[in-house]
Amino acid sequence: MAILVTGGAGYIGSHTVAELLERGEEVVVIDNLLTGHREALLGGKLYEGDLRDKVTLAKLFSENKIDAVIHFAASSLVGESMKDPVKYYDNNVYGTQCLLEAMQQAGVDKIVFSSTAATYGEPEKVPIEETDRTEPANVYGETKLTMERMMAWFDKVLGIKYVALRYFNAAGAHKSGKIGEDHRPESHLIPLVLQTALKQRGSIAVFGDDYPTEDGTCVRDYIHVSDLADAHVRAVTYLRSGSASNIFNLGNGLGFSVKQVIETAKKVTGLDIPVVIQERRAGDPAVLVASSDKARSVLGWNPQHADVEGIIRSAWNWHSSNPQGYGE
Repeated sequence: MAILVTGGAGYIGSHTVAELLERGEEVVVIDNLLTGHREALLGGKLYEGDLRDKVTLAKLFSENKIDAVIHFAASSLVGESMKDPVKYYDNNVYGTQCLLEAMQQAGVDKIVFSSTAATYGEPEKVPIEETDRTEPANVYGETKLTMERMMAWFDKVLGIKYVALRYFNAAGAHKSGKIGEDHRPESHLIPLVLQTALKQRGSIAVFGDDYPTEDGTCVRDYIHVSDLADAHVRAVTYLRSGSASNIFNLGNGLGFSVKQVIETAKKVTGLDIPVVIQERRAGDPAVLVASSDKARSVLGWNPQHADVEGIIRSAWNWHSSNPQGYGE
């Protein structure tokens, strides 16, 4: 039996495909390659297509014996979501509806879903727990929460079991150095910092240095992409064992400030990284750190890359060897 990975040519998707292949799983991927990269796939059977194309989806399920789905395919830029909500509801929510409909028709009843810490909005407390209030502060987070709620109803009515994984800041690259992070445009701090080290950018912007944190900059929970991949595979195993639908946070439970990330990147690269302090961005919480106790106890998940220096070192290994990303 195969596992279908939607958005499998993307950053986290491709690392999860690699993890599945390492564990001997048969993998089928669907990706429209708008933001993913064909070169990021280390194996598996690729269908180039969109989840909203019901004909392609039906063909995929009819041609492969699929028993579980890992769902990454979605638009994920917070700023863009606040300018183009139609795109985000169409791609994220309607795309998920099409996927769940195809699963029901094919008799596939297990899905692991890439959710986000953005479902929480401004946190009530730190570290954030799964039972905390969910009040997204942007359209992206709202569409992900809508997808979670949709899956809960598909479970209740149709028996499709799901695991939603709410995670924080994915970072790093595969140990082989063959795949890494290549977003266009790039919006994540660590690759932006490393691009600055490579002189592809003149400086790195720090949005606010007057937050109530130790050094005045925002604190975030960074998690290695391979640890995320491991959690997705464990979630499939959890559902295959007949367990109930569930929601888990994924994070290291450790916070690192923007300045700490930049200073660590300087140490790892040995290069100068010019910094420009700018005004705070609206809606940026001072501290976002996850409690992953539930994932550790229920899934047996234990992040192997808790040290931010190791995370940045693996990212630098990819970026320094692939300064143009996948070279497209």
